[in-house]
Amino acid sequence: MTEMLRLLHGEPGRLPDGCAAVLGVDHLVVSLAVDGQVTEQLWSSGHVGSTFEDLQFTLGEGPGTDALRTGRMILVHDMAEVAADRWPALLPAVAHLPVRAVFCLPLVLGGITVGVLTAVRSAAGPMTGRETDDAVALVSGLTLQFLGADGVQADSWVGAPLDGGLHREVVHQATGMLSVQLGTSLAQALLRLRAYAYSHDRSIIDAAEDIVSRRLRLDEGDPGPDPDPPEETEG
Repeated sequence: MTEMLRLLHGEPGRLPDGCAAVLGVDHLVVSLAVDGQVTEQLWSSGHVGSTFEDLQFTLGEGPGTDALRTGRMILVHDMAEVAADRWPALLPAVAHLPVRAVFCLPLVLGGITVGVLTAVRSAAGPMTGRETDDAVALVSGLTLQFLGADGVQADSWVGAPLDGGLHREVVHQATGMLSVQLGTSLAQALLRLRAYAYSHDRSIIDAAEDIVSRRLRLDEGDPGPDPDPPEETEG
């Protein structure tokens, strides 16, 4: 982990896979809080972790959401043993994923929570003591990095692993469009987008892409994507 932490200052693109291996997990995801409880996925070590994080974002519940809200570690040693009413929407939604153990650690300093580190593993069971210590060390390093303690702001760090783009950039764009179309706040527009994606069993990113490309308008009875949207005209 000491070697991994050195990468924070020069090669952040190597962090996801390297840190996952050190922590003994299959996938690692870091998300930043961009507006209260709304998060932006900064980087992920693989598709499973990214999908799990997107489902938490879409449904607005899960261990990562709880960690962000409470500022405390949420350690789930076996998802199969979680009570059904704890995360009633998330649990059935992730049942198809190879995710048994989930460890979510908030990136927090004092009263400031800047994001969440989520580690997922296909095998049930707790982390070892050393793995837990390493996870805490990683969280501390990331928190200081994102708060600019090293003179590096989070927005400049994001560009490296994501090639200059945000994972949910299209979701933010669609939320803005919905806010105008529906005459609601951005928070209400995001809730509407989340509800549509969940009720239609779709990825929130796919639904957002349909809205941005004008194949879908949620103020028309949620008719679903239009395969032949009208061409836009200039002026």
